[in-house]
Order: sequence, then C-alpha cells, then structure tokens
Amino acid sequence: MSIVFSASLRCQLPVLLLIFQGAFIAIFILFFSFEEPFSYLNTSNVTATAGEDDLDIFPLFKDVHIMLFAGLGLMLSFLRLYGFGGIAINFLIANFSIQWAMVVQGFFYHFKHWMIHLRLNNILEAEFAAVTALISAGAVLGRTSPVQLILLSALEIPLFVVNDWLVNKYFHILDIGGTVAIHIFSCYFGLGMSQILYQPSLQRGHKKETTTSNSDLLSLLGTIFLWIFWPSFNSVLAKNREAQHRAIVNTFLALSSGTMTTFAMSSLVDKRGRISLAHLQNASLAGGVAVGISADLISPGGALSIGCIASMACTLGFQYLSPFLAKKIKLQDQCGIHNLHGVPGIIGTIGSIVVILLEPIDTYGSSLHAAALGVTIGVSLFGGYITGLLMRLPCFFHPFREDFFDDQLYFQVPEDIENKWISNEKLQEHLLVPLKQI
Repeated sequence: MSIVFSASLRCQLPVLLLIFQGAFIAIFILFFSFEEPFSYLNTSNVTATAGEDDLDIFPLFKDVHIMLFAGLGLMLSFLRLYGFGGIAINFLIANFSIQWAMVVQGFFYHFKHWMIHLRLNNILEAEFAAVTALISAGAVLGRTSPVQLILLSALEIPLFVVNDWLVNKYFHILDIGGTVAIHIFSCYFGLGMSQILYQPSLQRGHKKETTTSNSDLLSLLGTIFLWIFWPSFNSVLAKNREAQHRAIVNTFLALSSGTMTTFAMSSLVDKRGRISLAHLQNASLAGGVAVGISADLISPGGALSIGCIASMACTLGFQYLSPFLAKKIKLQDQCGIHNLHGVPGIIGTIGSIVVILLEPIDTYGSSLHAAALGVTIGVSLFGGYITGLLMRLPCFFHPFREDFFDDQLYFQVPEDIENKWISNEKLQEHLLVPLKQI
C-alpha cells in the first residue's frame, strides 16, 4: 500500500522547527554568555581556573551523550518498519529538548542581572531534562507524528523543571541518579498521555507492530550501550568524589545483578525455557533505574539486592502486568516504560526509604521521600493528561492507523525508491507490449 503525501506534515514540521530554532537563537543572543567571555584569549602558561570543575565532568558528560543519542536511539529501533523513526526522531527530540531545557532551566535557576552564564554543567542538566521527554515518547512510539512529539517535549520540559525543583530543593531528596525526578516522572507522564491517546483499533495489535532479528539486535545493542555508560549517568551529579565513586560501583553491581536475574527470569517464565529479547532489552537496565536514588548511600550487597529485585519485577511486568493493564484500564505502553522506569523506580524509592529508616541520624527523610514520590506521580500524570488532550487537537498532524509504526510517512526510505523503479519498469513493459504486437 502506498503512502499518500501529507501537505499538513510538510507545512507543520519545518515551520514549527524553524520558529523554535529562531526563537532559541534570539534568546541565546540576548540572554546567554560565558561567565568569563575573554578567558580563552589568555596566552600565559598558567592554566585558567575558570571552568575546571566542568572539565572534570567532561568524560562523564560524553558518556551521557552516548546514552542519549546512541543508546536510546538504537534501543527504540526494535520495530520492523520503524527503525528510522526510532533513531532519527529520537535524535530530533533530543536536540530540541536540550536547547529548550537550557532556556527553561536558565531562566528558572541561573538568571541573574538579566543574563544567564553558560557552563558545561548547564548542558548536562538540560540533557537530564531531555531524557524525560525521550522516555515519555516511548509510550506512544510509532503512533504519533514528529509534530506531536515536539509538542510533548515543549510541554513536558517546563513541568519537569518545576517538579525537579520540588524534589531536590523543596523536599531535599538526594536523588543523584534521577530515580524519582527523571524515571518516575517521565514514566507516568508518558502513561497519562498514552491513556488519553488510546487507540481502540490497536487492542488486537497492528500488522506492522512486529520485529525482526536485525531490529531486535540493534535494540539490544542500544541496551548494551546504555548498560555500559549507566554508572556515569548515576554518578555525574554526585556532590564529591567519594559519593561519585560509591555511585559508580553500586550502579555497576546493580546492573550486573539485574542482568543475571533477567536471564534467569526470562527463561523461567517461558514454557520452553527460551530467553526473550524484549526482556533483555529492558529488564537488564532496571537495576540502574532503581539504584539511582541511593547509589551513593547503600552498601555493595544492597546494590546487588536492588538490582536483582528490580529486574525480576521488570521481567514479570512485561510478562504479566502489561497485558493486564492493557485489558483492564486500556493502557497502551508501546515500549513498556512502566516496567523499566515506573516499577523499578518505585522499588528503588522504597529501598531508599528503608536505608533512611535504618540510619539513626535522619528521622524525617523517609516521609520526605514518600511525599516526593507521591507528588511526582500526581504532577506527571496531570501533565501527561493535559498534554495528551492537546496532542489530540485536530490542528496538529495525526498519522492514520494504517501509517502507524511505518517510516515511509516521514522518511525517504530506500524501499520507496526501489519500488518506484520497479513500478516504472513494469509500466514500460506494459506500454511496449502493444507496440510489439503491432
């Protein structure tokens, strides 16, 4: 079946992107500058001290970069006909979200004397914000247009900044890995949006909602990228080197324990003892999600335990919880973000509460963690519902059901050119037949 070109997509997407990019350029010209704009002109042999702290985190910053653009993009390429969409649209949303987050966070946190001083740490904080939009988009992967996803990012980023302030500044939660502020927030934002965008026609599945060996292999490669660099994600915002060291080690232990548990549980729940790639692509990362909130606090044994429990819950979630929620509350979660980010995030938060209760110094931390968890779920669900309602407005481009999970509506895929060439060849043969008969 051929894909009909949509004039509204051609008009909306480039115009929307150019307007936003023009606005970002204007804002950066007017309000952004380096703290010491001429320090790079220093020709002395003495190394400048400005920015040294930022340069110390540059190796970890590069790791987060790889996670954001390569790891997440490849992980979302598991659908047979939507590999370009998984990788390329992830690339687009990440760049838009980072610039937008730098603007929002700049005015919210760093605006002084009518100027925002730009540092490497600003970009790092913006990348953490961008992760929330990318995770939330996973709930509606393949059944929303790039225009709708730009709207999602534009609305989610400011709400994330507000909720992040509540978690870290108001409740004073030490959530260095973003278990509550990033994973739980993005999960329930995406689920709220997905519930509003519910498609009854997808209850029995979609003919294009399938995978291949190659697409699953690419997705697993993305998972391995995320797995390798996750210790950097959980440790880059640590307050000191000792906390950073503990976070790196504990994150690795949680991921390693979770991976072994995933292999075991995946084989256990299958009647023939086979291992599901969907489980490996997700549950092997659940330990990194769960341990983030307490990565700099817990013991090595605690990290192994949290990783094991989180991956076990994630695997069981894919096997039993997702079909149950889809049937009972009509929740369509395309990438299973509830199993990877929501459930492990809650397990990790409960684990941090247990750690605090066992610590005699802090008597209020457990209640603050519970309050932060409740507020985050409430704020994110509310934001997701509002965003979903706005995304349903007819003024935004909506793909038709037959175009779900298909790259051809958005990209010039090689098959299009090949099919066009074959069609022209057949047309020429058809026209030559009467001439030969004459």
